[in-house]
Amino acid sequence: MHIKNFPAARGALLALLAAVLFGASTPLVQRAGIQVGGWMTAALLYAGAAVTGLLLRSATTNEAPLQRQHWPRLLMMALFGAVLGPAALAWGLQHTSGMGASLMLTLEAVFTALLSFLIYREHISRRVGLAIALLTLGGAFLVYDRTDSGTAQVLGLLAVMAATLAWGVDNTLSRALAELDPGKVILGKAAVGAIVSLLIAASTGQMAVSLAAGTGLLLIGAFGYGLSLRFYLLAQREFVAARTGSMFAAAPFIGAVIAFWLGEREFSVWLLGGAALMLAGVILHITEQHEHDHAHETLAHEHAHTHDDGHHSHTHDPMTVGAHSHPHLHEILTHRHAHVPDAHHGHSH
Repeated sequence: MHIKNFPAARGALLALLAAVLFGASTPLVQRAGIQVGGWMTAALLYAGAAVTGLLLRSATTNEAPLQRQHWPRLLMMALFGAVLGPAALAWGLQHTSGMGASLMLTLEAVFTALLSFLIYREHISRRVGLAIALLTLGGAFLVYDRTDSGTAQVLGLLAVMAATLAWGVDNTLSRALAELDPGKVILGKAAVGAIVSLLIAASTGQMAVSLAAGTGLLLIGAFGYGLSLRFYLLAQREFVAARTGSMFAAAPFIGAVIAFWLGEREFSVWLLGGAALMLAGVILHITEQHEHDHAHETLAHEHAHTHDDGHHSHTHDPMTVGAHSHPHLHEILTHRHAHVPDAHHGHSH
């Protein structure tokens, strides 16, 4: 059994790496930013992410470049994903438990799936639909588990939910940029987010931060936001927005485990039931197989590609070996293989 027969698994592995890094960041942000304002927290997190983007940007032709026409979408991504989302999360973390907030992040997958269907009309099979339903039901169990903890806890969870909606919008917008150089996309989004959040922090008097807290938040942003986003964008190349978002639902588990390790001990039947439902949904995604005869229409675009994937048959003189990027044309092609909806498989069912 070869991994090429399971294209969904390749995307799932990248999405899970993104989930591990981001999931671990949530309870860590709660502790590092306990005395830091929400806007300043957002600024520091995405300043760290910008450093990651700067270090990982490509200086070769192996990746498609970020161009002027991409900036309006990138600015919208920055507004929702690098300003509103992290600020709402930071506020919520100061008013609820790290475990509760981590588990609430499950709703990001739901918002991403719904928005991807509405905007891109991404195909959702019965299997994927069942997985999303299980994730949603599991998230509902987790939310219900937190409602007995008082008004402050509920408001904190609602703020985290608002963050998941913002990130759902961000995830859906990022689909159109997933074929570009991930490092440059991260750098652009993070730099804009950090600058805007810093300006808001300055105008609202939230600039106070200790050296230890600032350093911690910068490091968390570099790994939990910058590197995580790189893996997320790469996953979307294989797995598309709805499925990447659903696999990213593993992040709440990671955050809950870290919160437990840091001392939180909050278990209930509702929490365990929700966790079991979410795990079932993740497994359904990882093992998804989809194969049938399908036709590719003529398509012109640019992205990093190789010539051994069955979809890039154009030639070079001399022939290029390995991944490279340039504008290229896909001719009409009909064939059969395992696939998921992506830049080359947007056909209807």
